[in-house]
Amino acid sequence: MKPLVLASGLSLIAAVFVQAADWPQWRGPDRNGVVPAGSVIPASLPSDPKVVWKMDIGGGFSSPIVAKGKLLYLDAQNDKEVAHLVDAKSGKELWAVPYADMFEDEWGPGPRSTPIIDDERAYVQSCNGEFRCLNLADGKVIWGTSFEKDFSVKFVGSKAGEGTASRRGNNGSGVIDGNRVFVPVGSTAGASLVCFDKMNGKVLWKSQADEAAYSSLMVATLAGIKQVVYLSAEALMGLNVSDGKLLWRVPLHTGAKRHACTPVILGDTVTVNSQTIGLVCFKIEKDGDGQKLTELWANKNLKINIATPVRVDHYLYCQGQGKDYVCVDALSGKEMWKQEGFGDKFSATIGMGKNLLIQTDKGELVMIAADSTQYKELGRVQDCGKTWSSPAYAGGKLYVREGLNRAWKLTCFELMPEAKP
Repeated sequence: MKPLVLASGLSLIAAVFVQAADWPQWRGPDRNGVVPAGSVIPASLPSDPKVVWKMDIGGGFSSPIVAKGKLLYLDAQNDKEVAHLVDAKSGKELWAVPYADMFEDEWGPGPRSTPIIDDERAYVQSCNGEFRCLNLADGKVIWGTSFEKDFSVKFVGSKAGEGTASRRGNNGSGVIDGNRVFVPVGSTAGASLVCFDKMNGKVLWKSQADEAAYSSLMVATLAGIKQVVYLSAEALMGLNVSDGKLLWRVPLHTGAKRHACTPVILGDTVTVNSQTIGLVCFKIEKDGDGQKLTELWANKNLKINIATPVRVDHYLYCQGQGKDYVCVDALSGKEMWKQEGFGDKFSATIGMGKNLLIQTDKGELVMIAADSTQYKELGRVQDCGKTWSSPAYAGGKLYVREGLNRAWKLTCFELMPEAKP
């Protein structure tokens, strides 16, 4: 695609190889939706954000990612799901590689899982369960796996009766830790979660027998043990990163098995949400040689569907159940405030120091103070059309994908003209 160029804390997860200004994976460097401390961030929202470049793209809800001055995005082109690498500064395309057949349902066509850039490699996943490791320099396949051919996971599509990945697409994003890449494969034959060697694709271990949902993975050290935190279609669990041993597990039952959130980590607690269970927090503790979990609190009224909260200090900020935005105390589950006037179904939040930048599904960009005592709006602009994608922020620029089942575009906005990438 040729762009239209216009005028000028300790991380709880294992880090991929990134620079300070990178946004190399789902929800940013630490997968928590927060711009790392020390990064350049805007103090206010421009009333008319400058468009650096804008391009037409294909369908999909996958989020763009940025690393080493390059931007990677996935879309649908000519009945294929395609990975594109472009220059983040100019939008000039460097390469485009088809990697799977296209999936489409009534919500639109194209990929829904967000890729990863790790050093000189990129990892991409299709809706129908094709996972590829690509050479970042030229897009050539280094290794790949097929959920169906290698793990007997049949992709059914919209004909399936419940909302697992085999119905609406393999949307959950994998995560890298050291030499490992963990992928929610969703095989009920003992390979729900699979750990691969990230360099060559060798299976290091596989574990559990749950179907995959739409949730993305986290890696965290909880009660002294480093683990993959995985929200499957049936349960929330922790698995030892070294061997896949199950450390703890709690069944969670949501209508249509629609678990779409990413687990939020605070100390030794894990918080998840859905439109059935509400917002629930669990505490992980040592139990002899193993671990156990207890429910710390539950706010069943906050039936948050597909959004994931962003944590600032010990408060959670997120799109609420309806067309509202909420602040919740992560220690107690108490709702601190609620404000109407946000997305119809979804808003993506990015934590920026003392403020929050919120992209609503109606195409509004809103900046508010990360203030648990009151809702304080600092700015609001219309930056795009309808969107269900989370934006990427890097080096003072915001990269926004728009379009549901038509009018797909990718735009780079300058939020800090003085920022140096």
